[in-house]
Amino acid sequence: MKVSSSNSFLIILLIAVSVAVGINAAPQSLTCSTRKSPCFLKKITCPYECPKTTPSDPKAKVCYINCNSPICKAECRNRKPNCNSPGAACLDPRFIGGDGIVFYFHGKRDEHFSLVSDLNLQINARFTGLRPAGRSRDYTWIQALGFLFDSYTFSLEATRAATWNDDVDHLKFTYNGKEFVILEGHLSSWESQEGNLRVERTSNKNSVLITLPEVAEISVNVVPVTKEDDRIHNYQIPSDNCFAHLEIQFRFSGLSSKVEGVLGRTYRPDFQNPAKPGVAMPVAGGEDKYRTSSLLSSNCNSCLFNPAGAFDQKDALLMDYSTLDCTGSATSGNGIVCRK
Repeated sequence: MKVSSSNSFLIILLIAVSVAVGINAAPQSLTCSTRKSPCFLKKITCPYECPKTTPSDPKAKVCYINCNSPICKAECRNRKPNCNSPGAACLDPRFIGGDGIVFYFHGKRDEHFSLVSDLNLQINARFTGLRPAGRSRDYTWIQALGFLFDSYTFSLEATRAATWNDDVDHLKFTYNGKEFVILEGHLSSWESQEGNLRVERTSNKNSVLITLPEVAEISVNVVPVTKEDDRIHNYQIPSDNCFAHLEIQFRFSGLSSKVEGVLGRTYRPDFQNPAKPGVAMPVAGGEDKYRTSSLLSSNCNSCLFNPAGAFDQKDALLMDYSTLDCTGSATSGNGIVCRK
């Protein structure tokens, strides 16, 4: 049988696609290892659109199971922060709460505030910023995060830079007060000896995924204040500091119904968001309630962190809003209304 050149090209193309999909992208099978999950030990296959949990391409979506959902279905998601979904803290700083409502919390430069405070978890933020002449408040961005869990501490921060350079890594890490280094490169990682913390690079530099097993996942990206942002908002950024800061998205596995913090309180079932809807920048206050003395302290007026106290699992909300996408339609899953 004689095969035309066009048919030969088509056959080669089909073989190439089959190899790419069938061999290199064979879907993984995953399961949920926590006993409290409705998907405990159920074998779940990843979609062909995102067949791997750690793809070689840093831009590819990853396979993910929401172990708190009774659906027990694998889904695709980005590993970098989605600034338009619940749990996000980006810009100056703009939050999206667990209730799907956008609000701003300005805080003050060079001070620390509790973002999440629960019996078993404390997450604080250090704010960086400036106050141009004639302004009544600071312009602020989140420069560092501090974590307290059980008797351990962890921090990461965006290091200072006069001008931004994509070829330079701007992340610094500490665990229990000691600095550690994660080799540059996509998928390079570090894990604590106790197995209670894992930090993995999601790009060669400046992006990581932090995992506290059965507690939280946090996607972090380091970015500068750009010249375009400066022009639009009239920040008056000086020439010797580009205010490198963090873009963050939190995903929680089990917060109590009493959780506190600038962001944490929005996950409470009885929370009424004080941010005024319909205004350009709905601001939620609470500086006096959530100010802490340092990045790794839990001494704010409304802080709950008490690792020695009993954590009642019946009181856990067991919610995960990572599947809620507020970039499209006005409503999405989990009974949450997306508002911008």
